[in-house]
Amino acid sequence: MPEHRYQQYCGAARALDVIGDRWTLLIVRELMLGPRRFTDLIDGLPGISRNLLTERLRDLEREGIIAREELPPPAARQVYELTDDGHDLANAIVPLVAWGARRLGARKPGESFRPQWGALAMATFADREAAKGVTETYQYLVGRTAFHFIVEAGSIRLQYGRAQHPAVTITTDEETWADLASGQTTSSSATAAGSLTVTGDREAVTRLAKIFARSVVFAQAEAIIEAARQRG
Repeated sequence: MPEHRYQQYCGAARALDVIGDRWTLLIVRELMLGPRRFTDLIDGLPGISRNLLTERLRDLEREGIIAREELPPPAARQVYELTDDGHDLANAIVPLVAWGARRLGARKPGESFRPQWGALAMATFADREAAKGVTETYQYLVGRTAFHFIVEAGSIRLQYGRAQHPAVTITTDEETWADLASGQTTSSSATAAGSLTVTGDREAVTRLAKIFARSVVFAQAEAIIEAARQRG
């Protein structure tokens, strides 16, 4: 990644010096969910080559956006994670993600999808007003992928893996999850078809729906775009 390749004394140009290459922002997207192994990143970035991923990770590390960490035994593995500056970048691109969400439309044949992408959108655009006063954990088991949301008085944290004592557990397969994300099916239809199950406290399920419903997520994304427009 050549230093200051645009040769312009401008914030936009300087940002693009760092993130303007293909795949760079998608690597940041994957790391927004927490530390990831190289193999995790390969799985979450269908289409990228191992060599190109290695190059992009090296560039981002040199720019101070990500850092490598060696986990202690028994894990004994290397992971990549966002630095403080990397988290600032992740927060800065939220309006861009909201703008892109508006343009998603229906899922096209051949377009890949990963469960964590939908989870990240849910965490980013959840209704935090509805989350105020709620302290619960919601677990999702999507095919071989497990993640959960920890809701604590308006804050929402997304974490990989299974949760301890979730108030609600939602179980489905990856294809149904993709159809739910694209709007091709609804939770009620998937439940009736037997491709989605919801277990847990009924009132907690109602609270989950208020915070994370697809319509809510897209409405929150639009609200972010509108807020940016008003600031402009």
